[in-house]
Amino acid sequence: MKILVTVKRVVDYNVKIRVKADGSGVDLANVKMSMNPFDEISVEEALRLKEAGKASEVVVVSIGPAKAEETLRTALAMGADRAILVETDAVVEPLAVAKIVKAVAQAEQPGLVIVGKQAIDDDSNQTGQMLSALLNWPQATFASKVEIGDGKASVTREVDGGLQTIEVNLPAVVTTDLRLNEPRYASLPNIMKAKKKPLDKKTPSDYGVDVAPRLQVLKTEEPGGRKAGIKVGSVAELVSKLKTEAGVL
Repeated sequence: MKILVTVKRVVDYNVKIRVKADGSGVDLANVKMSMNPFDEISVEEALRLKEAGKASEVVVVSIGPAKAEETLRTALAMGADRAILVETDAVVEPLAVAKIVKAVAQAEQPGLVIVGKQAIDDDSNQTGQMLSALLNWPQATFASKVEIGDGKASVTREVDGGLQTIEVNLPAVVTTDLRLNEPRYASLPNIMKAKKKPLDKKTPSDYGVDVAPRLQVLKTEEPGGRKAGIKVGSVAELVSKLKTEAGVL
């Protein structure tokens, strides 16, 4: 079975985000970029399934600028077999991403597609669900455990009420949650080997997908600072303030 994994190049989660002076978006000049954390978890899960003998090949795909090749090389250094870069400088929205990944999936014929549940730059949490609908494949979102066997996947999901285990037929789309695994670090020898692994470059037009945005960003602004807290003298005073000032009781 082949596993297809999507990865995205985003601002590193350790970086403090700065908004452009004109409010048109986030300032990306000289900012450290890295693989989306949820996608790192997706790559790790695919590699673990391969190591367990449940998959024969792991293919990673990314949609973005030429520099996204660095992100794909990181996935290859972790252990992925092949990479596909769909190169575009446009801001690609979730629906366009899903359409491109659908075309890649139809060409690659994977038994499983693993997608990070969301990207930390836009937090859309849409691509996996849209991809499932476009492919007409079963989906299992927010996975904290994945087991493969007999043409089916048993997936434990994180829901508001706790944990829910479902079973879906393969091929299927799975989106990963934070508690699924702990991604491995790429060793220096593997980083060197990754430079020689195959990376196929495409464009959205190769798949017949129009990536023109459907949404317009009107304004981007930083969240307001937190107000200083206060100390109360008694439980009665605390309850009174929660009722009269905070309005939460």
